[in-house]
Amino acid sequence: MIKEVLIKIKGRVQGVGFRYWAINTAKEIGGISGWVHNEADGSVEISMRGEEEKIDAMIIACQNGSPFSRVDKVEFVVGRISSFLPPIEDGVFKRV
Repeated sequence: MIKEVLIKIKGRVQGVGFRYWAINTAKEIGGISGWVHNEADGSVEISMRGEEEKIDAMIIACQNGSPFSRVDKVEFVVGRISSFLPPIEDGVFKRV
């Protein structure tokens, strides 16, 4: 089953290689399309789509974060649509 989620990761997640780590982690898991983005409030957002078990694995990985990050909280963002952020492109996981 295909699952699509938007999550917000809070903690020390900017300036510590979190986005780079997220891209590599999505590639390692495989089959995840989406993007990762720094927010003005110091959090990182990830929008992703893929098979449910792969998305769940990515969410679990995000709870631990990159080696130099500190993840305090992972939240699901529901119902927000932004014209600024791009739609998910199949087969691509990138920084925006």
